[in-house]
Amino acid sequence: MSLNQEIAARANLTEDQLAKYIIGSTHEVFSTMVMMEPVDDLPLKEPINRFKCSITGMVGFGGIYSGVISIHCPVSLALKITSSMLGLECDEVNDDLNDAIGEIANMLGGNVKQVLSKGGLDVKLSIPTVISGEDYTVNSLSDIDCVVIPFTIESEKFLVGLTLKKED
Repeated sequence: MSLNQEIAARANLTEDQLAKYIIGSTHEVFSTMVMMEPVDDLPLKEPINRFKCSITGMVGFGGIYSGVISIHCPVSLALKITSSMLGLECDEVNDDLNDAIGEIANMLGGNVKQVLSKGGLDVKLSIPTVISGEDYTVNSLSDIDCVVIPFTIESEKFLVGLTLKKED
């Protein structure tokens, strides 16, 4: 999984720089909004697109470049994240859980927009989308380059992924 060199050159970022920025953004969002400290676990050993008992928050962006930033985590971890973020006990998949994971994806998306817009790139964000389920697969339906960073909080793993594509 790698960042398209044309995108990296246009945004003045290498894949390593973008990975570091995603790591930094994730640390910032989690430390300030969730009051948790994720540990990045690079490199990702193998691609993951199938999730069990999980929740995924995604924010799309479009303009000169399009793509998606996503956070994928087990429901058990999402419940802890939501409880810490909202300051109340969340023990089931409900609107609070969906809103919290969607808002984390939205904050991460805002950080990506900020990076891609620095070079004058026109980037607009979508509203967050959240999916959850016992067993689901997330696949890209186009040829998009992807950077995925694994993280750990309290022995549970989650992923933050970024896909980018240059629009013709």
